[in-house]
Amino acid sequence: MATNFTVSNYLAAHARLAVQLNTDAFQQGIDMVKAAFDSGKKILTCGNGGSASTASHYITDWNKMVNLATGRKFRGVCLCDNMGLITAYGNDLSYADVFAGQVDALMDEGDLLIAVSGSGNSPNVLKAIESARRAGGKVLGVVGYDGGKMMPMCDHSVWVNSFDMQMCEDVHLMFGHMVMKTLCSTPIKE
Repeated sequence: MATNFTVSNYLAAHARLAVQLNTDAFQQGIDMVKAAFDSGKKILTCGNGGSASTASHYITDWNKMVNLATGRKFRGVCLCDNMGLITAYGNDLSYADVFAGQVDALMDEGDLLIAVSGSGNSPNVLKAIESARRAGGKVLGVVGYDGGKMMPMCDHSVWVNSFDMQMCEDVHLMFGHMVMKTLCSTPIKE
């Protein structure tokens, strides 16, 4: 029997999930983004639906706030944000190629792809990971559910072990804020 929604129940569900999260894995994910930033590498993000919005939110916050806080360039690109490219790849090739084509055009060796997926099974995200691998890039998965096909393809994953998409998406967004808090506290290198 379904329980009626209440704010208290929703927050309690988050509290129960929070104690199950592997905080070391979250820290390792933050460290991957920081290492790419410190090395001047490009950081690309992608996802579908709510995960596309999360991927875009990451880059919006990081490009703006990290630069304002540190004076350093954050070389972030969200592969979900250029509708012209998405529709060109979708129309001329396939929807499964909308991110992989952009990775092929943008990613250099050592750059970082952050693939965001609730299920870990989105074909276009999986193809982007394959393209990143061919380019010599690193891959950070931000994933939910059971990790899907995506998790074993990544160098590291920030995993929300829940089959509740809204809970996964909430925590995925929180991960982006954790990265921003870390990077904005990084002093300017002279």
